[in-house]
Amino acid sequence: MATRWLDDEEQATWRSFIAVVELLPGVLDTQMRHESGLTHFDYLVLAMLSEDPQRTLRMTALAGWTNATLPRLSHVVRRLEGRGLVERFPCPEDARATNARLTDRGWDTLVAAAPGHVETVRGQVFDALTPEQVGQLAGIAQAILGRISPGGRPLSPGAGPVSPGQRGTAEAVTTGPAPA
Repeated sequence: MATRWLDDEEQATWRSFIAVVELLPGVLDTQMRHESGLTHFDYLVLAMLSEDPQRTLRMTALAGWTNATLPRLSHVVRRLEGRGLVERFPCPEDARATNARLTDRGWDTLVAAAPGHVETVRGQVFDALTPEQVGQLAGIAQAILGRISPGGRPLSPGAGPVSPGQRGTAEAVTTGPAPA
């Protein structure tokens, strides 16, 4: 089978896209470390835990939602646990599994970190786009996720939409709830 090389437009698009893929995580991580003392991945772990009604997930599920290996996730959760943001305990349904739970301190840390994160995401991504481009980006992201992610799923263990004031969910955190 012959290689289908990228044409000039595809090559230029690829280079712009890969620059975003490489640079955006650093921008997000820098802001998060500076303002919250968290890494962007720490924030993601806390946010995914916050989306579960009990703020608890099996480590294997959490690894899937964060696209992390279990060893990497275990290291990060151990560090978060040391800061009192997360706690681990044996899964009651399966003694072989371990659960991670967001603590109240972890929730408070997440709520405090969310405004700066959202401002950075808005300022670096969405403010650069027209409303039409936001819709196009959603379609593009879903098309690519459909190829590279099991089931094409975005990051979200939550069961569905939640109201902005609903405490305990990352969606609520990103829409600015008042902490309870």
